[in-house]
Amino acid sequence: MTESEQRRRLAAAFRWSARLGFNEAVANHFSALVPGSDHEFLLNPRGAHFSRITASSLVRLDANSAGGPADDRADPTAWFLHAHLHRLVPHAKVILHTHMPYATALACLDGFELQMLDQSSCRFFGRVAYDRKFGGMFLDDSEGPRLAALLADGVSTVFLGNHGVMVVGASVAEAFDDLYYLERVCELHVLAMSTGRPLALIPDDIAALTCRQWLDYPEGPELHLRAVMDILDDEEPQYAE
Repeated sequence: MTESEQRRRLAAAFRWSARLGFNEAVANHFSALVPGSDHEFLLNPRGAHFSRITASSLVRLDANSAGGPADDRADPTAWFLHAHLHRLVPHAKVILHTHMPYATALACLDGFELQMLDQSSCRFFGRVAYDRKFGGMFLDDSEGPRLAALLADGVSTVFLGNHGVMVVGASVAEAFDDLYYLERVCELHVLAMSTGRPLALIPDDIAALTCRQWLDYPEGPELHLRAVMDILDDEEPQYAE
């Protein structure tokens, strides 16, 4: 894959996330490694709304840069999180961080853990970690390494206590697909819990089987992203500029 294609795919993820209401004002950040590099990455510029991101507007940064980002278009809170994780977590080639409402609501519940309520919940079985040590905004060099320790092999999703969520993946398609399903699963959790009725949970062995089926499903994330890009090509072609 070329850098230009990576830019186009990441810009599409921003645009569609805005349509879904996953963003918050001009905060929240998505990043992706430049193809062929293990330290250079693309990030949305400070102050840009998700719905206006274009492929060419993404900022190219070097995670190995000493003393912070060399480009002042990079938001400091994004740098301290994304640069460290791209350096320290091999499978974090793409990092999507949002304050999307249902997932963030659950991240604010004392001791919350994702339950295996339905088929979509099962895709996250054994792939979720919980950061329960909110200490303010990500403006400290220690935050990245601390969160990197939570992203052991197999973990793709972190609930950031009193803050939001973060999803990492090997590609834009993979991470975006997880982000989409995570918010849908969290919405289902809120609705199911709001009934006050006992939850009918899926047994761990069936949840593990269903998770493997999700992950092995042929081209699932890629088909999802392609469908999104096809719509954007028709309705918002400027995203690819």
